[in-house]
Amino acid sequence: MARGELMKKLLASYGRDDEFRAVAEQIIDEEEKKNNRVLARSLRKTLETGPSRPAGPKALAPLIPFPEAAADFIERIEPRHSRNDIVLGATNVRVLLGLVKEFRRADEIRRHGLKVRSKLLFCGPPGCGKTLCAEIFAAELGLPLFLVKLDRLISSYLGETASNVRKTFEFARKQPCVLFFDEFDALARSRDDSSEHNELRRVVNSLLLFIDHIQPKGFLIAATNLDHSLDPAVWRRFDEVVWFDKPDRAMIARFLRLKFKNVPVAFDPLDHAAALEGYSYAEIERACTQAVKAMIIDRRKLVQARDFNRALEDEARRRAGQSRLAPPS
Repeated sequence: MARGELMKKLLASYGRDDEFRAVAEQIIDEEEKKNNRVLARSLRKTLETGPSRPAGPKALAPLIPFPEAAADFIERIEPRHSRNDIVLGATNVRVLLGLVKEFRRADEIRRHGLKVRSKLLFCGPPGCGKTLCAEIFAAELGLPLFLVKLDRLISSYLGETASNVRKTFEFARKQPCVLFFDEFDALARSRDDSSEHNELRRVVNSLLLFIDHIQPKGFLIAATNLDHSLDPAVWRRFDEVVWFDKPDRAMIARFLRLKFKNVPVAFDPLDHAAALEGYSYAEIERACTQAVKAMIIDRRKLVQARDFNRALEDEARRRAGQSRLAPPS
């Protein structure tokens, strides 16, 4: 087998010890056939005596098989973005970098009898980067990202939701990963809410206990757009709360620069930064995308100012429609 194909197989088998070892043995055999005996002996010695799992912070943690009980509630998300794809405020950058550094020095910190922060709560309006940040954060740590599928986790059967939550937390206890609960308010709604029935109150009680006792091998991240709906007791269970607000003018300018970085334009997108204050990143990105589509549809080589202006008009119309759906204050 060609060396390139062997290397592909080696990378593909990462985290599956038996397959990894078999492919490594094939590479060693090929080196022996080429009379590269010194290299072959060195590789074999490393394979036999070296650690079975890499320890570097960027190395992806080997995956354990899904416990059958939790497989229905957890989905692995493959990273598609990097730190260059997100615009964060200075405070959030400082907090998140601090968490990364803490994770990479976790053993040293624990030897001093100190706790490593591993339970995070992301709060803020929709479209402001919470989910994207969780994805990039996991990639920076070299940990797989698992999304908890709340639509399957929450059951109509008495006692089953709490049992499903327990299975999910048991998975996080064993698997080095970032476990991500999006729309966490659906699970951790205030027990004082008179509209909630007794079963969901019992779920919140169980959830609080699970968060209290879990020491994940990676991170537990919960995200919510409705922080005011969370049970008051939830807040102190998290080691860190990160707020994602709508971007200010400077952040909008950075985001526009990022979105039009490789797009030929006949205008300066940054001229629109002031008009976009109050918009979320998701809304701004949608407008940028629609402007580029207009160029493609008309088979032009440049995005014109009118393309972006029309996209902004559509976004304003969309927002106006959403405001009509909001309940009266």
